[in-house]
Amino acid sequence: MTEDRYIAGVPCWADTSQPDPAAAVEFYGGLFGWELENVMPPDAPGPYFIGRLGGGDVAAVAAIPEGAPAGAVWNTYVWVESADETAEKARAAGGTVVTEPFDIGPAGRMAVIADPEGAALCLWQAGEHRGSAVVNEPGSVNFNVLNTRDPETAKAFYGAVFGWEALPVGDAEMWGLPAYGDFLEARTPGMRANMAEMGAPAGFETVVASMTTIAADDPDTPAHWSITFAVEDADATARRATELGGTVVVEPFDAPWVRMTVITDPQGATFTASKFVPENQDLEAVTSAASEG
Repeated sequence: MTEDRYIAGVPCWADTSQPDPAAAVEFYGGLFGWELENVMPPDAPGPYFIGRLGGGDVAAVAAIPEGAPAGAVWNTYVWVESADETAEKARAAGGTVVTEPFDIGPAGRMAVIADPEGAALCLWQAGEHRGSAVVNEPGSVNFNVLNTRDPETAKAFYGAVFGWEALPVGDAEMWGLPAYGDFLEARTPGMRANMAEMGAPAGFETVVASMTTIAADDPDTPAHWSITFAVEDADATARRATELGGTVVVEPFDAPWVRMTVITDPQGATFTASKFVPENQDLEAVTSAASEG
């Protein structure tokens, strides 16, 4: 059995592009307790700080690439067998290839694509860098969310590119990859039974991401991918983010299975912080409050 946490079609890494990476290091290190190391050589065009918890890679802080939009943003990476072939699939399915596939030394090969609405996503063909080693723990990524105005077009696109299937889960809609449930069960025998015992919705073990529809009365928010981090305490995280110079966009609130808050860092990158609260499982979703900007 492979030691990798990922198979093709599963989000595997996240980084944030920032105008001032050093300042972002201070913010995220202070908020999540990451230990950050610049892994780029001295002659590199910009730093790349990998954040770690307990020695395991979590996510990274980077400079904004040359030619990219100027604003700070969080980026989602999806594991693929071939960045070149997947980029061509995206093009054929009506998307665009924003950045053609290129090598990042021995770490891997990547490309940037955008779906038909313009939501950008990174493709990661792993070399030495095998994605996040720590996930679903406080201070690490536990969800990637597509924010869209056209769910039906999104379903056709992501189904063609990654084999994802739309999966209704209560009042929410998620992306399922059937092979992922089998992969996780093989890695952790009994996983399906444990999820069922907890009351998880049917098919939840196949979920790789989720989807939310941007409100019709919010014409200024473009389609985009966003990041949710697991935290021990959403309220405490909101307070700490404010102390570090961030902004709480949505105050902590209860939603199905979680208590969550939406935060913008000092340079403008927005993310959600979410505490798992099993006793909230029967709450009705509050989709408008959960939008991640």
